[in-house]
Amino acid sequence: MTTQFNRRKFLLYGSATLGTSILLKACANSPTTESSPNGTASPSAANVSTAAASGDGIKVGILHSLSGTMAISEKSVVDAEMLAIEEINAAGGVLGKKIVPITEDGASNWDTFREKANKLIDEDNVVAVFGCWTSASRKNVLEVFESKDHMLWYPVQYEGQECSKNIFYTGAAPNQQIEPSVDWLLKNKGKEFFLVGSDYVFPRTANTVIKAQLAAKGGKVVGEDYLPLGNTEVTPIITKIRQALPNGGIIYNTLNGDSNVAFFKQLQGAGMGPDKYPSMSVSIAEEEVRAIGPDYLKGHYAAWNYFQTVESAANKKFVEAFKKKYGEDRVTNDPMEAAYIAVYLWKQAVEKAGTADDLAKVRTAAYGQTLDAPEGKIALNKNHHISKVVRIGEVRDDGLFEIVYSTDKAVAPLPWNQFVKETKGYSCDWSDPNKGGKYKSA
Repeated sequence: MTTQFNRRKFLLYGSATLGTSILLKACANSPTTESSPNGTASPSAANVSTAAASGDGIKVGILHSLSGTMAISEKSVVDAEMLAIEEINAAGGVLGKKIVPITEDGASNWDTFREKANKLIDEDNVVAVFGCWTSASRKNVLEVFESKDHMLWYPVQYEGQECSKNIFYTGAAPNQQIEPSVDWLLKNKGKEFFLVGSDYVFPRTANTVIKAQLAAKGGKVVGEDYLPLGNTEVTPIITKIRQALPNGGIIYNTLNGDSNVAFFKQLQGAGMGPDKYPSMSVSIAEEEVRAIGPDYLKGHYAAWNYFQTVESAANKKFVEAFKKKYGEDRVTNDPMEAAYIAVYLWKQAVEKAGTADDLAKVRTAAYGQTLDAPEGKIALNKNHHISKVVRIGEVRDDGLFEIVYSTDKAVAPLPWNQFVKETKGYSCDWSDPNKGGKYKSA
């Protein structure tokens, strides 16, 4: 069952002031940055370790890109995680101890992510890591967390086709974002799709899912092209889109980072507006709209589980708290909300387990955790994913999203795609040692 919403005015919570300049990609290692929950400078690494060893704190890692092409998206996720940590500490902490965050910069470089993950686990002795954005960064640290039997909380929608014992995925699986958005486009916008994305694992795997879904449902892919992550030379792709869709059609966009800035500015410059060339994005949220500019995105669409315009008491509280800490001009978005709730879900699991150090007990305690989240009531499944409401939003003049579609209840996550032949019929259940990450369920 789904609910279709008419356009209506939502409560406004303000706007962000991110610049639209292109950030330079940084591949060099960055120095360790340690942040305290109130945003002030923290003790040295040696002092933090001493505090944790004496039982005064529980150390967690924060691992995102604070520099490079992905900083446009990931800095705000760190802000959300730090807000959750501050709130939890102000309320008494976890098991009577304060959370001590140790922040590292992945620098938009996947090898750096791997290096920093090793450091956080081996040198800093954190009990959990909240981190990554791109699937390339997640894939590059996956072996680290699995080989060390550690714990990563990953906050961003992704392409699925993965279900690790050592990762909790608080963003959407494809059946909670990509697939419903394709169905909505087929019903409301047309049958012809041009697929454009950044050249790494998420866009390519997502487009494999989309192509299988369109083939099953009568849609058509008229073109597919990719840009290296961070590349801004988008004119050739726009030319290909016009040639493949001379009379207009759907652009399904899985570009990430700074490439989106150039793409939407040049798309508008070419006279290819959303009236004839509506785009559906799965990596552009409120923060990116402000960085690119609402004038370039008005009328285009995005699929997420959370928008700032969700009307609920929990969301009102979240938005107000975020703005109070970071400024009235800031906005919230889906990955930020998924990062925020990840910290709370981890807290609840630790308290149920009665320990932060025994990760096996924490992992088991996480199953079935529920939360009245800003996006709505959520539940953490035994496949390490969350049941979520699916929403589609249209960009408004103010840079926020008008919610034009929503499921009337949370959708259960399916990590293994049911349109792709190789994974059809497979499921994941880490509560049962006979099933684990991939087993034949149908």
